[in-house]
Amino acid sequence: MFDLLITNARIVDGTGAPAWKGTVAVSDGRVAAVDADPRLAHAEAGEVVDAGGDVVAPGFIDVHSHADFTIQGSPAAESQLAQGVTTVVTGNCGASTFPVRNLDLLRQAGAQFDAVFTGDWADTHGYASATDARRPGVNVVLQLGHTTLRAHVLGMTNRAATDDELATMAEEIRRAADQGVRGFSTGLVYAPGSFASGYELVVLAKAAADAGLLYSTHMRNESGDLLEAVDEALLAARVGGASVEISHLKAMGPANHGLPLRALERIDAANAAGFDVAADVYPYTASSTTLTSRLPAFAMDGGAPALMARLADPAERRRVAAGLASRFGRDVDPGGVVIAALGPAAGDDFTWSTGSSLVDLGERLECSPAEAALRVLEAHRGAVAIVNHAMAESDVTAVLRHPLVSVASDGWTLGINGSGRPHPRSFGTFARVLGEYVRERGVLTLEDAVRKMTSLPESRIGLSARGVIAPGNVADLVRFDPQQITDRADFAEPKRLATGVADVWIAGSRAFGGGRVLPQRHGAVLHEPL
Repeated sequence: MFDLLITNARIVDGTGAPAWKGTVAVSDGRVAAVDADPRLAHAEAGEVVDAGGDVVAPGFIDVHSHADFTIQGSPAAESQLAQGVTTVVTGNCGASTFPVRNLDLLRQAGAQFDAVFTGDWADTHGYASATDARRPGVNVVLQLGHTTLRAHVLGMTNRAATDDELATMAEEIRRAADQGVRGFSTGLVYAPGSFASGYELVVLAKAAADAGLLYSTHMRNESGDLLEAVDEALLAARVGGASVEISHLKAMGPANHGLPLRALERIDAANAAGFDVAADVYPYTASSTTLTSRLPAFAMDGGAPALMARLADPAERRRVAAGLASRFGRDVDPGGVVIAALGPAAGDDFTWSTGSSLVDLGERLECSPAEAALRVLEAHRGAVAIVNHAMAESDVTAVLRHPLVSVASDGWTLGINGSGRPHPRSFGTFARVLGEYVRERGVLTLEDAVRKMTSLPESRIGLSARGVIAPGNVADLVRFDPQQITDRADFAEPKRLATGVADVWIAGSRAFGGGRVLPQRHGAVLHEPL
């Protein structure tokens, strides 16, 4: 007798193979059988669900998420379950929640993202335990972030790491791997990760590779120097021996549109030469990041406190403003940089500015867009998140089509409550691909889209027994209507849940049904060592 039978299902198993009609049987949290034989549909089971011809697929794996900063505050993970996401991979863009000596500093660093931390920890194991105590609604996979690691070892200063410091960071990577992280990430536009040399990156990527970890990178440049940044990432594969995941591949600014196609050519050439390189993408022409990442590099030497000191010095303030303004028209459009969320106010409160562009702010404040940016940063101690409209749809489509590119959200907003007007990708990425890019435009087949959300990301991060519906695999499953699944979140109203998902099961237990997240949560931090 099975625990669960899902009958009359259109099975899209995650491999990319054509869909077929059959039954999925589940026992003890795992797929016990999957077959087109009608006899299986009549087997005894504790619960029988007639899928009514809906698609049944593996639960979606979001290989690029920042949910580690928010899941303790929003453990139900509504935005994810409503799309069919059952596992989020965290610690991306160099930002992880460990190692840490002072959680208050980490809270400040994540203030613009509505970061909520409960409990106390210093390392991977401590964070995992604190998160499991909140009973997360989805599974969480951890990566170690280079920016957090570098701040832990070197502080926020702009200098080269010594050999001893490199050895310490390499040892921290090995320690985190022993405690169950699956990847090591960099965010090379964010201080202090941006201060690292190419040599430092290769040394640490090799340490990650030696520990069996994926190396994922938010590259040093996503505009005019995109191809040079790709080459730097590929060096980690060639010299460090790492498996490389290029995060959210894109090009910012009209002058740079088209460059992702040349980046894909480099990725293909690297794989043809025997290296392991892939990428991920979200289906939007706007990114979301910190406003400080648009500043000149020197501005963040010493971190947010040093930036505040610079803005208090008239000469230094003019220098920072000039550095920001020099990017306008080149790779930053002030009319496309929109305030999304802010940390606590330290002076004037600019929460009213949410949804306004830097040009809008400049007009209201009667100053330049660059000076308007500095006033918001100053008032909120550097904790300002933005949405940045700067990409080409043709690039997004080309990257999404590539067979080595996974679908990923780069999101962090898990619940419908909270402040700000975040990027809609947290609520819409997976539903948008299935609705807009599969059903409406035919950019992808249904089977390939599901592969990009399941077995492909699983193969990158090294999960076991997930990503494909097959006997013995964990029964993380989603049932959805491919004619109805739709993203409802947009830039004006970004916190609207997707529709079209009927059921989500995590390890065979229903987590979502009847259009809502169910009270009992079934996720866990997946931190068993490789």
